[in-house]
Amino acid sequence: MPEQVIWGMEVFLNGLMAGVLYALVALGFVLIFKASGIFNYSQGVMALFAALTLVGIMEGQVPFSHLINATFGTEIHHFGWHVPALLAILLTMAVMVLLAWLVNKLVFQHLVNQEPIILFMATIGLAYFLEGMGDMMWGSDIKTLDVGLPQGINPMIDEVTYGIFGYGFFIDNLDLWATGIAAVLVVALVVFAQYTKQGRAMRAVADDHQAALSVGISLNFIWVMVWSLAGFVALVAGIMWGTKSGVQFSLSLIALKALPVLMLGGFTSIPGAIVGGLIIGVGEKLFEFIVGPLVGGATENWFAYVLALVFLVFRPQGLFGEKIIERV
Repeated sequence: MPEQVIWGMEVFLNGLMAGVLYALVALGFVLIFKASGIFNYSQGVMALFAALTLVGIMEGQVPFSHLINATFGTEIHHFGWHVPALLAILLTMAVMVLLAWLVNKLVFQHLVNQEPIILFMATIGLAYFLEGMGDMMWGSDIKTLDVGLPQGINPMIDEVTYGIFGYGFFIDNLDLWATGIAAVLVVALVVFAQYTKQGRAMRAVADDHQAALSVGISLNFIWVMVWSLAGFVALVAGIMWGTKSGVQFSLSLIALKALPVLMLGGFTSIPGAIVGGLIIGVGEKLFEFIVGPLVGGATENWFAYVLALVFLVFRPQGLFGEKIIERV
């Protein structure tokens, strides 16, 4: 088998794993948009805030220590203990649920029936608020996140592929674990949305708020639940990307990679987010592998957006999105 084909297979596998993570980030957008019609610009910052909070809890860091020390002239930074990863994840999830309740109570309850652009601007404000809050609470330095996931080349895949092709595939253990966890979470969210009472209520709210209210569905409960789910998705995404590249403020930019995924799959489709993520992940890796050397490389930075632009021109609702027709 030609070497280029073998290398292409390795690139394809890495693209699939990246695509699952893109799909996971995009799901946070889809969940909120389906239930409330809000495009949540702050989803990426929620992933950053969750990762910062997780590291802070694990290391026993005092929240707002820089502000406390500057105000009172103290030198307090840590409580003196370390929290196990699993317990820290549960505590961080509790923080994200509290955040969901506060966002609904303090922001979106006051913006019911407002224009979509106003709700969108509110999420932009929320994004900058959370970014500043994360900075004040936990500091702006780059942090290392280790929740016990294995890293480094997978020796079994390396040996098997070397025995078959005479070339060992470099597949990172962290990518394998991240893909597996993300895939389980994606399937769980799909099952939740399609087959549970709360999932059906969420879809009812998405279809018609007034009709949902008339049959006794609480909009506040649904919105808090959806924002909590989006917070959980953000936490998982923050763990995966934070473990991979460190917890830093550029982590919030992962949301930008989810935008082409949404444009391909459709803003209202959970299966669309999955398929769109896989297309973007595989497409950008293979495009960089095949075309990148011919144009000087760095095509991964723009391939997804160019593909999304093509979809906006010829199929603006995406592959699985609903075509909206307004009668005038």
